[in-house]
Amino acid sequence: MKPGTLDFYFDYLSPFAFFAWRDIGELCQRYDLKLRPHPVVFGKLLDHWGQLGPAEIAPKRDWVSRYCQRYASLHGFEYNPPKFHPFNPLPALRLSLIEVCGEQQLAVIQRLFEAGWTQGEDLGDIDNLIAILERADVKAVGLKKKIEDPGIKDALIAETSNAIAHGVFGVPTMIVGDQLFWGNDQFEHIELLLDGKDPLDGENTHSLKSRPRMIDRKKYTKLKKAENT
Repeated sequence: MKPGTLDFYFDYLSPFAFFAWRDIGELCQRYDLKLRPHPVVFGKLLDHWGQLGPAEIAPKRDWVSRYCQRYASLHGFEYNPPKFHPFNPLPALRLSLIEVCGEQQLAVIQRLFEAGWTQGEDLGDIDNLIAILERADVKAVGLKKKIEDPGIKDALIAETSNAIAHGVFGVPTMIVGDQLFWGNDQFEHIELLLDGKDPLDGENTHSLKSRPRMIDRKKYTKLKKAENT
């Protein structure tokens, strides 16, 4: 049965989420998919799965910076990252909840991503976020107060918890049908699925889940410590 929706999990902290967002609308239109954006707290995903973010690993942080500049050059768009990074993404994420912006959700996400990652805007300051939306003719009256509502704060927590329950471990993540795709380089793989050409269909599926693990890093670390005592 052909999927009818694409769930897109993102955090404005990630340039890769912005890169994926640039192309996700066209993909959904081409395959007649309803796009369902889900703002999530990237830091909570990292905490849950026991990971470090790219900015927390110095060589990886430097690599990401170079990758992003090359990617933008290859794809012909301006790359000018947020004024401060990392920043507090909670106000922007709450503004992007459908419970807050309703039918304007896609426009809000588009404007904030563009402002942050092509114009160097500060995405951590609520007053600046509202100004960004107002300049784009997005109806922003009352949104600043609305995102302080405990129910809205709970809605973002729920989105993040729901993402974890669906196995989301990073951003951007796209879920089509029952298949999860992570990263801005996954569009060809998604299209294979949507075109009915997924090599993982049927008998060609080779799962690593059933294979025994030869070593566990945490257990190995404990063993080495024990040997040295």
